[in-house]
Amino acid sequence: MSTGQYVREDDIERVGKTEGAGDLNLIVAISGKVLYNSAMSIRLKPVDLLSLLFLALLSAIAVLFFHRIPHGGWLLTRYGMLIAAIALLAWYATNSNTGKPGRRLYLYLPVFIVPVIFDSLGDMIPWLWSGYFDDALIRVDYALFGVHPTVWMERFIRPLLTTALQFAYISYYPMAIVLAATLAIKGKDEEFDEAVFGIILCFYLSYLGYILVPAVGPRYALAHLQTQGLEAGPMVVAIQETLNALENTKTDAFPSGHTAVAVVTLFYAWKTKEKLLAAVLLPTVTALICSTVYLRYHYVIDVVAGVLLAVTTLALAPATRRWLSSSGRPAQH
Repeated sequence: MSTGQYVREDDIERVGKTEGAGDLNLIVAISGKVLYNSAMSIRLKPVDLLSLLFLALLSAIAVLFFHRIPHGGWLLTRYGMLIAAIALLAWYATNSNTGKPGRRLYLYLPVFIVPVIFDSLGDMIPWLWSGYFDDALIRVDYALFGVHPTVWMERFIRPLLTTALQFAYISYYPMAIVLAATLAIKGKDEEFDEAVFGIILCFYLSYLGYILVPAVGPRYALAHLQTQGLEAGPMVVAIQETLNALENTKTDAFPSGHTAVAVVTLFYAWKTKEKLLAAVLLPTVTALICSTVYLRYHYVIDVVAGVLLAVTTLALAPATRRWLSSSGRPAQH
């Protein structure tokens, strides 16, 4: 970043030539000018603005229900820290003196922002509602099939199948990262920005679903009807227990975010002409969708809603990204 971008050379010369307490005002004024122009020069990417808008929405919900949420202050603090992190890294990345490390960290910021936001929902959603919507979702599934799908699928339980589907289920986040990394390494900057924006939008829309229709899923709500456990090897059992222990947000059944994000990721792999990756993702995404019900994480209606969410995301993403792109340009002076 050149000094002249933020302050005129004659201003610097005046500071260098002045002496005495009276010149402190001039120094302060020039410093203020530097800070102001630095802030105005930040170029927020559309995905940054999307995250800021979603964090603002979550903050508003936390304030509105502050009297109910036990740790509302800590929740708002976390959101404030995330907002500050986005702003600071955006400034850091747009400063020409930061070099590649700063820009690379900024590039992968969503990888860290999304799981932190998801984790925070566990400290909010249970206090927004007096109950969950599992009964309604169970009734929909039963009306459609005449059985409880997760109970009906017990006949197919095999240790090897459980193992394969569990790995498919946990692949939804890594597959998005692999796609983004592939595009970044190949220098497909426009495709990278487009894909990351669409995937992050899908995450945030699924989180809205968790807030509006909280449900814990059949693994908890229908546990009393299951007659057979999900047989698997010790590694898969360890993965399941670890995920259950680390997952702060349990009310994430509707819609199936795994389904939605996986379908959106597959679409962008195809659209960006990453044929090999798309070929690998197609069977993986198919297995993932099957795993959501087999592993008792979701009702079938959750999966249907997840597919519809993916379609909605892909329909909304282009126009939303264009709008936020025009909003994120730095101010002109």
